[in-house]
Amino acid sequence: MTNDQSRRAFLKRTAALSAAGAAAPFVTSLAAIGEAAAATAADYKALVCVFMFGGNDYANTLPPFDQVSYNLYAAARQGLAHGRDALMPTLLTPSTALAGGRQYALAPTMAPLLPIFNAGRMAVVLNVGTLVQPTTKAQYTANSVRLPPKLFSHNDQQSYWQASTPEGATSGWGGRIGDLLQSGNGTSTLTCINASGNAVFLTGRTAIQYSVSTNGPIALLNNGSTLFGSTTAASTLRSLMTGNNANLLSNEHARVSRRALDTFTQVNTALGGAPVGNFPLFPSGNSLASQLQIVARLISVSQELGARRQVFFVSLGGFDMHDSLAAQHPTQIGLVANAIRAFYDTTVALGVADRVTTFTASDFGRTLQANSDGSDHGWGSMHFVTGGAVNGRRLYGTPPAIGNNTPDDVGQGRLLPTIAVDQYASTLANWFGVSASDMATVLPNIGNYNPSSWNQGFV
Repeated sequence: MTNDQSRRAFLKRTAALSAAGAAAPFVTSLAAIGEAAAATAADYKALVCVFMFGGNDYANTLPPFDQVSYNLYAAARQGLAHGRDALMPTLLTPSTALAGGRQYALAPTMAPLLPIFNAGRMAVVLNVGTLVQPTTKAQYTANSVRLPPKLFSHNDQQSYWQASTPEGATSGWGGRIGDLLQSGNGTSTLTCINASGNAVFLTGRTAIQYSVSTNGPIALLNNGSTLFGSTTAASTLRSLMTGNNANLLSNEHARVSRRALDTFTQVNTALGGAPVGNFPLFPSGNSLASQLQIVARLISVSQELGARRQVFFVSLGGFDMHDSLAAQHPTQIGLVANAIRAFYDTTVALGVADRVTTFTASDFGRTLQANSDGSDHGWGSMHFVTGGAVNGRRLYGTPPAIGNNTPDDVGQGRLLPTIAVDQYASTLANWFGVSASDMATVLPNIGNYNPSSWNQGFV
């Protein structure tokens, strides 16, 4: 089938499904779309990290809904809390009810994710955060256990989330996963791909982070055929940049330049078989959606690229809301929901939903207690995992007590995490193919946790 035929078939079926409206959830109906599928490798898997920079406000992302919990939430967040009536349409009805009648709802602007949850392809993971080892409030208060350095600091906690080390880390757990599995890819450079610039998360000890723009690979020298109008000058410069040299540093520079040029050609050629028009579900005016669109395009040509295991990183900033939270947070979290929904629907359309797992991450959660019309830096937070392999329609972990000075709170409603990032990450890494014996290579602190907790079961 030609690319044009594929595109027409994709758009035709998408239009038919849209017209069907409420007759069937879009996420379940999209399984019928097969023409656009290109990623047919039998053993392909991808992990996609969606990082929310600034520290996402957990309480207005996943508000409590049962009456007792909601009353505590509303009392702590006067002027910030969602109205309970507004939460009714996004009330989560998990297949396994929470103990004590506890209930949660998605923020109203996260409604696009509700069908994925209801279809059993999204899991909610409660109270995840950076830890060095299991920690109780008494231990935290007594400072009797090791804690993540520089808690509540943006840069350090972003780094600790991504690398298990504060700012200055030289490798992240996504990159270390890449170290273990890159040999199975035809081009090892395409194991760890960043669509949002640069992040320690994807830097391995040997795996190299490859950056792409939302339009595709980034060309060296803008891929120009002339330099100051001269083809000879351009050719000469390329020869100088890529030719062998007796000097070790110059020779390494040439090797990297050759790799960049060769990889650009390889990726650009492959993406030519997956035109952007084949991916119509992503909303415009949403930078996160644009990043996930290029990730989807790359996944669709994974077979052509010889990829079997890929780790991706995308991100959205603007979550450091010390003020104007009620006005701004619904928009930001809505961008995340719409982008993830479009991406999940597209993986269904490509026939790879069971091989692509997407998960959220952020510096930290925020305080439950309002700070005027915002919230301050916190610790634990709520996160979401989507994909065809996810054991969804469930909430994992223990619902934290709501309020100030509770057993789960270290001040102002800052949650003391009950699921460590290491346990969250090891669950994902286990699905991806990292063995138990290699887990400490990826997550240096995982040995501080009982091995029975390394797999939280959400995927």
